[in-house]
Amino acid sequence: MKHQALQNLVGVGLRMPHLDYFSRNPSDLSWLEVHSENYFQPNSAERIQLQALRNHYQISCHGVGLSLGSVARVSQEHLAQLKSLVDVIDPMFVSDHLSWSEHGGHYFNDLLPLPYTEEALNVFTRNVQEVQDYLQREILIENPSSYVKFQHSTISEWEFLAEVQQRTDCRLLLDLNNVYVSAFNHGFDCDTYLAGIPADKVDEIHLAGFTIKKLEKGEIWIDTHSRPVSEEVWQLYRRWVKQHGPRQTLIEWDLDIPAPEVLLAEADKAKRVLSEYQTYSALESARKAS
Repeated sequence: MKHQALQNLVGVGLRMPHLDYFSRNPSDLSWLEVHSENYFQPNSAERIQLQALRNHYQISCHGVGLSLGSVARVSQEHLAQLKSLVDVIDPMFVSDHLSWSEHGGHYFNDLLPLPYTEEALNVFTRNVQEVQDYLQREILIENPSSYVKFQHSTISEWEFLAEVQQRTDCRLLLDLNNVYVSAFNHGFDCDTYLAGIPADKVDEIHLAGFTIKKLEKGEIWIDTHSRPVSEEVWQLYRRWVKQHGPRQTLIEWDLDIPAPEVLLAEADKAKRVLSEYQTYSALESARKAS
């Protein structure tokens, strides 16, 4: 893969405070990711602005509201709004989370964890398949960050996610920060998790920052997306890319949103990692040829 092509794999999350910036200052990024639900209204200023941005960038639609883990089927109204956006924007990816956020008409602001059981697996795969059938395209499922787990879970998160992929032919969005945060909170090993994910099904990687919260009984790490990517997560990214090759990579920053230049500086770090991979790959190819 050529150097320029590798550089084009890096994007950033487009948040409302930066809409004007990216509209007026086209950067050397090739793609931006948006939260789908922020652009559901067809005639809103934000939707019109996003359509204009689509002339300069590829767009990825990352959802936070499908609630794929809910026992009830996915909202038909939500699906119709999502499909309308997808039809207009023609995004490179459509994604959502391994989580739930609605029950009985009550909506929650958080992406809540699932019990990893066969019953939950059947519900989740049913909902993923329904969304894919409706949109007539594969979607990406992102691994969550979590702070509690269910005692009656019978399947590890990585096995659950891999089984969802196998049953539905969906693709995967691998959030390395979420792996790192959840590994600390629940005491598992990051490498064990990553070894259980089918790497060839991963189309996108998320990188973000987290916050350490100190409690009376110890620490909990929270996926706040409010800080630069930690060095430990950069190391995870380097190792994963070295082992499995480059993927579309996104820098997420959702709280305490910085100036665009700070976000772009994080994107430049990801580009450097991909350049390191290119050098490593070239040296390996030369070594094998000699």
